[in-house]
Amino acid sequence: MITESQLLIERVQTGVRMEKRLLKVLKAFAEYHDMSLGDLLEGIVLHAFDGKTPFSPESLKRIQELKKFYALDLDSSASHRLREIKRRSENKAALRKHTSEKKK
Repeated sequence: MITESQLLIERVQTGVRMEKRLLKVLKAFAEYHDMSLGDLLEGIVLHAFDGKTPFSPESLKRIQELKKFYALDLDSSASHRLREIKRRSENKAALRKHTSEKKK
């Protein structure tokens, strides 16, 4: 039963790529609070859109512990400087494409 305080929404599946250790921290934090990763991300984004912090001092302490555990040494200053490592399979596919184009 939906109460007056609940909001009906439509959720969609997404295939977002994210830094591996950051995702581990987020998943662990969501699990700690017995919530889904999607619910956690929705809450973080809604707070950020309002210019508010989504985390209490206790939560921030837990996040710092999880960052240490998962060796996550990134902070907000890294947000626009992250570059993904090229995968070997992607390099091989690009090389095959380049080689086949040269033969034409």
